[in-house]
Amino acid sequence: MPGFHDVNSLENRDARVLERFADIAGPILWKWFRPEVRGLDNIPAGGALYVCNHSGGFITPDTWIFAVALTRERGTDDVPYALAHQVVMEAPLTNQMLPAMGAIAANPENAHRVFAAGHKVLVYPGGDLDAFRSSRDRGRIVFGPRRGYVRLALREGVPIIPVVSAGSHDVWWVVSDGRWLSRLLRTHRFLRTDVLPITVSVPWGLTVGAPPFVPLPVRVLIEVLEPISFERSGREASNDADYVERCHRRVIDTMQLVLDRLMRERRLMRRQRVDAGLDRTGRLFSLMRRR
Repeated sequence: MPGFHDVNSLENRDARVLERFADIAGPILWKWFRPEVRGLDNIPAGGALYVCNHSGGFITPDTWIFAVALTRERGTDDVPYALAHQVVMEAPLTNQMLPAMGAIAANPENAHRVFAAGHKVLVYPGGDLDAFRSSRDRGRIVFGPRRGYVRLALREGVPIIPVVSAGSHDVWWVVSDGRWLSRLLRTHRFLRTDVLPITVSVPWGLTVGAPPFVPLPVRVLIEVLEPISFERSGREASNDADYVERCHRRVIDTMQLVLDRLMRERRLMRRQRVDAGLDRTGRLFSLMRRR
């Protein structure tokens, strides 16, 4: 196929594309989502595995915000290679864009080559389960039964850098992740997904599936936590199911505590905005009465 990128190549990433994206998309993202990205100083040199929660379906604004923040503050060399779903990587439109920004097909061999080159990898362990979770669970990190990220970090001997975002799941409303509908229609066989979300979004309203939509202008907070290193590493550790589960609990519990805090912070910000708006309205009415 002419112009088709090899989804397993590390050579597709183009620093000029990342810099251009930051220049063009950065101001739009910062105006629309008013983001705060904290903790970039916690990022160590060398290979590491960014482990992030996933929100907002395919729009996932926190992904783009994080990439822009890293490009601006740390340079393109610190932008990680993102392990992406094979179906997404091979779709005609995304295949033209994502590889140039450093996305590669999600498999252990690709991750190993990135670490061997001294770079970082970004994963969303929850994948579709997290990105399309019900809006009632917007304050939860949903990784489900997936532990491959822990086994990868242990096998490669790299630290995990948790990255927690809050707010991105408010860009739409997810009525249900539609796991029951996915099982009924057997979507895993042809889409490799275990969900078929029922959503409300702009401009479509109520839909089944996840068509491109206009995200609501919500406040997004992102925090990079201190790296987590484990006492054991190597293939033996990665094959120890009990040890892998303990490492997983350490990571997800740490991330959930931070997400809880960020969600409380966003609620306080909303109350402060409402109070400020009511105060301005009150002053306006007071001036009108005086006239």
